[in-house]
Amino acid sequence: MMDVTSLKIRDMRRMLDSKEISAAELTDAYLGRISEIDGKLESYITVTPERAHEDAEKAQKKINAGEAGALCGIPLAIKDNICTEGVLTTCASRMLENFIPPYNATVMNKLEAEDIVMLGKTSMDEFAMGGSTQTSAFRKTKNPYDTGRVPGGSSGGSAAAVGASLCAAALGSDTGGSIRQPSSFCGVTGL
Repeated sequence: MMDVTSLKIRDMRRMLDSKEISAAELTDAYLGRISEIDGKLESYITVTPERAHEDAEKAQKKINAGEAGALCGIPLAIKDNICTEGVLTTCASRMLENFIPPYNATVMNKLEAEDIVMLGKTSMDEFAMGGSTQTSAFRKTKNPYDTGRVPGGSSGGSAAAVGASLCAAALGSDTGGSIRQPSSFCGVTGL
């Protein structure tokens, strides 16, 4: 069988819409890959399989009804400084290690309205201050092409996850190169 985790989003969209693959099957392919590879890369702080399966089920209903938008059923990762209602959001800091937001960031509301599948929260430099993703209190992410090197930062977890095909795409945040630099380090052409 084809490795669907290596496809472009447009190809996933076509396969989902033509029922060549279900949203649950696509989600499970990514969750399996995360389980297999992320122990070495440490790109995720929190993986959310239950949430991902719920999202996939909801997306599949839209797909079956012919109401799927461009991102419906597409598995994404979210940088851990973006608030996700009901999902641990640590900003890679022990200060927030138990913080579960009671609300979503606006970008999450918009992504949820598009019926994405959220796979989890990616590692980052603590409070997005750094250029290596090595200041995370939880997961010091490695470069997916050479684990002896850093993935850049502060969105290094997102870039490494995309570079290693651990999500179809990922959200990062950028103040002074925090997406551009890890994107370059991890061979990703945009997050």
